[in-house]
Amino acid sequence: MSASGNGRSDGGEPGGDRAAANGAAGAANGGAGGAGGGLDALFKAAGAAARETSDIRGARGIPPVEKWNPPFCGDLDIRIKRDGSWHYLGTPIGREAIVRLFGTILRKDEDGRTYLVTPVEKVGIIVEDAHFIGVDAQLGQGAAEGAGQGAAEGAGREAADAPRQTVTVETNHGDRAVLGPDHPLRLEHDPETGEPAPYILVRGRLEARLDRKCFFRLVDMAQVEDRPEGRRLGVWSSGVFYDLADAAEFEDG
Repeated sequence: MSASGNGRSDGGEPGGDRAAANGAAGAANGGAGGAGGGLDALFKAAGAAARETSDIRGARGIPPVEKWNPPFCGDLDIRIKRDGSWHYLGTPIGREAIVRLFGTILRKDEDGRTYLVTPVEKVGIIVEDAHFIGVDAQLGQGAAEGAGQGAAEGAGREAADAPRQTVTVETNHGDRAVLGPDHPLRLEHDPETGEPAPYILVRGRLEARLDRKCFFRLVDMAQVEDRPEGRRLGVWSSGVFYDLADAAEFEDG
C-alpha cells in the first residue's frame, strides 16, 4: 500500500527482501564488499530499520534517517542512473524489492551528497540526476469541478475555485507527495533542447524528476492565467500556482 511522501513506501516483508538481497548480491555482484560491511550488511540493517517502522499490517515505513548520525564508512559503488535504475559495481540491481528498501534509507545532506544511512553506518553513493522518478499525477478529492479537463477548459475556470484542488505525484518507489509548500515543484530546462525538466521535493532533500507522461498529466490539469510575467500555463495545488510554461506554447494560433 502506498502512502504519503513523508512516511510510507510500498514493499513486501523485509525478511523476504533480505533473502533476495543475499542471493542477488552474492550471485550477481560477487558478494559483499566496499564500505562498511558491504551490500549484504547494509541491506540487513535497512531491513531491520524497516521492521521497526512498519505498521501492524506489515506495510513498510520510512525510517527516521534525518535523526540518525552514524559514522561515515566510505563510499559504495552504487549509482542511481538518470532513468531511475540502480546499479551496483556497474550491474543493474534487478530486484525491485531491494531497490525500494534502499530507497527508504536515502538521505541527501547539506554537503550536497547522497548517502544510504542506517543507525550504525553512512555510505556515499552517486546520483546522476534525481533520487526518484515521478511516474503519475492525480487530482485530489478537493479538486474544483471541471479540473483536469485540459488547458483550454481550465482557462475558463474561476480563479477562486482553482486553489481548492490538490495534485499528488507518485514516484517509481511508491512514495506519494502532494504538490504544495511541503513538496514544491521546480522547473528546469535542458540547455540544449529547451525541454522542461520538472522536479518535486519528496522528503528531506530528496527529489523526483517527473517523467514525460507525468509532466503532461500536469499539463492536462493546468489552466491559463494572466500573471505579472504574462499569460502562463500552470497548475494549482494546495493553494499554490505552479508555472509550467508560456501559455502561447499550448494555445492555437
